[in-house]
Amino acid sequence: MPTLDLTASSPDITRAICDIPSVSDDEKALADAIYDVVCTQEHLDVYRDGDTIVARTNLGRAQRVAIAGHIDTVPINANLPTRDIDIDGEPHIWGRGTVDMKSGLAVQLKLAVELTDPRVDITWMWYDHEEVDADLNGLTRLARTRPDLFAADFAILGEPSLAGVEGGCNGNLRAVVRSTGVRAHSARSWIGENAIHGASAILARLAEYRAAEVTVDGLDYREGLNAVRITGGIAGNVIPDLCEVEVNYRFAPSRSGAEAEAHVRTVFEGFDVEVTDLAEGARPGLDAPLAQDFVAAVGAEPRPKYGWTDVARFSALGVPAVNYGPGDPHLAHHDEERVPVAQIDAVERGLRAWLTGR
Repeated sequence: MPTLDLTASSPDITRAICDIPSVSDDEKALADAIYDVVCTQEHLDVYRDGDTIVARTNLGRAQRVAIAGHIDTVPINANLPTRDIDIDGEPHIWGRGTVDMKSGLAVQLKLAVELTDPRVDITWMWYDHEEVDADLNGLTRLARTRPDLFAADFAILGEPSLAGVEGGCNGNLRAVVRSTGVRAHSARSWIGENAIHGASAILARLAEYRAAEVTVDGLDYREGLNAVRITGGIAGNVIPDLCEVEVNYRFAPSRSGAEAEAHVRTVFEGFDVEVTDLAEGARPGLDAPLAQDFVAAVGAEPRPKYGWTDVARFSALGVPAVNYGPGDPHLAHHDEERVPVAQIDAVERGLRAWLTGR
C-alpha cells in the first residue's frame, strides 16, 4: 500500500502522488494514502465518501474557506513515473498529473497538515472523478449527500493557473444539430435527399460565426462555438437520411445556461437541436472581501478562466470561487505535461501567507 510523507516538500509530495496512478475510476490507492495521513491529524475532522475526502478545521473562526482539488487524472500514456527535467535552466517535474492537478493537490495536502492554527476555518476537499462525466464527480455526489460541507465564505480550486489567480469560468454547452434527408440507393441519388450535403448549411453558420469577448466584473472572457464531431451515413451505396453535427459552446459567465441554450437554438434556427450537456459558468466573485484580501496577499493580477472548472459548483451555491494552482493549463492532459518547481513553491508561499496572515 502506498504511503505519503506530508512533512516532505511540496515538490517531493508532487512526485509521490503523481507516481501513485489515479486515472478516473481508479483513485482508491491515492485516496487511501491521503486518508491514512489526514485522519491522524488532531486538528482536522475527516469525512470520507467513496474516494472523496473532506478534512475540516473547527476553530470557531468568523469565516470559513473551502479549498478543493481533484485527485484523478486522464489516462497515462507512457508518462509515468515522474522525472526531473531542466528547461532553460529552470527545474520542472515531468509526468501525468503534474499540471492537472497533483502539484496543486500536493500544496493543499502539505498545508492541511501543517496549518493547525489558520486565521480562517478551512474545509479541505479532495475528490474523485473530475475528469469524466459530471454525474460521477465526487463533488456532485457530496453536494447530494452532505451539502452542509460546502458552507463557506470563499472557495479556491487548485486548478492550474500559472500560479496566478483565474476568476470564475466560462460555461460549457454541448448540442447535436441535425440535418435530415431521404434515404435512397446512391445509383439513383435524385430519388433521395442527402442529409450530409444538407449539413453544409450548419457548417457554414459555424464558419461565419464570430465569437464574442465579454467583460464580466472586469475580466474579459472569450466565447467559442465550434463543431467538434460529425457523423452520418450508413453504407457506401446509400444516400444518408441523417447527419449529426456536435457543437460545443463555451459561453461567458454573464449568460445563464438557459440563455446559452437559446443563443445556440437561434444560431441554428431551422434545424433540430438537442442539448446533450450543459454546465453553468461562474462569475469571477472577485468583489467579495475575502477574494480581494486573497488576491492582495498572493500578489496576483486576476485573469479569466476560459475552461470550465468546479468553481462553478461553488458559485451556484452562492460561494465566490477562484482558480489558483501551479502549472500551465495548456499542458493539462498533454503527453509532455510538466510543472515548474518554482510555481509549486510560489503557490505554497501564497496560500500559506494568506491563511496564516504572515
